Amino acid sequence: MHHVGLIGFGLAGRAFHAPLLAAVPALRLAAVVTSRAQEVAEQHPEARVLATPEQLFADPAIDLVVIATPNDSHAPLARAALEAGKHVVVDKPFALTADDARAVAALAEARGRLCTVFHNRRWDADFLTIRSLLRDGTLGEIALAELRWDRFRPAIKQGWRETPQPGAGLLADLGPHLIDQALCLFGRPDAVSADIASQRVAASVDDYFEVTLHYGTRRVIVAAASLVAAPRPRFALHGTRGSFVKYGIDPQEAVLRAGGSPAAAGYGEEDQGAWGLLSDPDGATTPVPSARGDWRQFYEQVAIAMDGGAAPVDCGDAITGLALIEHARRSAAEG
Repeated sequence: MHHVGLIGFGLAGRAFHAPLLAAVPALRLAAVVTSRAQEVAEQHPEARVLATPEQLFADPAIDLVVIATPNDSHAPLARAALEAGKHVVVDKPFALTADDARAVAALAEARGRLCTVFHNRRWDADFLTIRSLLRDGTLGEIALAELRWDRFRPAIKQGWRETPQPGAGLLADLGPHLIDQALCLFGRPDAVSADIASQRVAASVDDYFEVTLHYGTRRVIVAAASLVAAPRPRFALHGTRGSFVKYGIDPQEAVLRAGGSPAAAGYGEEDQGAWGLLSDPDGATTPVPSARGDWRQFYEQVAIAMDGGAAPVDCGDAITGLALIEHARRSAAEG
């Protein structure tokens, strides 16, 4: 069994990483770096609470460090953990820039340590369903794919994500997920064009983006907005043999945020009413049962990778995603 240290017990650490780690038998959550000692004691009484990351890095019993902190600290903490000889999981985004991410990946390779990025949305129910449809050729050649994540949040939330600073804004928050999914489905694009804006009156960071990835004549749009009360399809793929349209967000986040367990019966399963619709060229529609989503698979693969297997997310994929975000910002700035 591998002993794990978690840095950060905010939303990401508390609702996502800690429950998933606790649900993987090969991993044991042994320590948490946080000021929220009472919450850790209530939810994970087996874990020690530490005051600083340095205390965690100095503990020889810790094999894996999971970084679930504000975006601007990801790369510095990952470097420090690797220098201490630890394996590392970094929440997305891997780093603030592609160059910073390359430096972390190079250090991991030099130290012979696992370094991977928590792109958990690869194990969403809808995304797994779409990968299966594309693998089977059900839609033919894809001409247009749209990956959208809409919200209706007119009020500005308190916290670093909506405060002007490195790593804040919607593109830095949801962009890595959407772009990673596009890269998994279609690979690296030929070109990027983008529109990025702050639409809410009081917004001081970007809260809207639409990035178009160009693949020859194919177009793949990844987009998110904060003032959409009637969300558009989460996925819409249109090909030479038909279309697939899917509304709604994978249910795992809502379950975990509410304190549910990933080990509970039915975890990751979508209700039939949430299934996507396949449309053939004659206009007939057929519901497509959603695959079962399971974010635990990320950490199951982490445990295997620590014993010599492949990382669940290659650092190179995350670096490519960050580079595309940088290209998108340049495109939006230059028009």
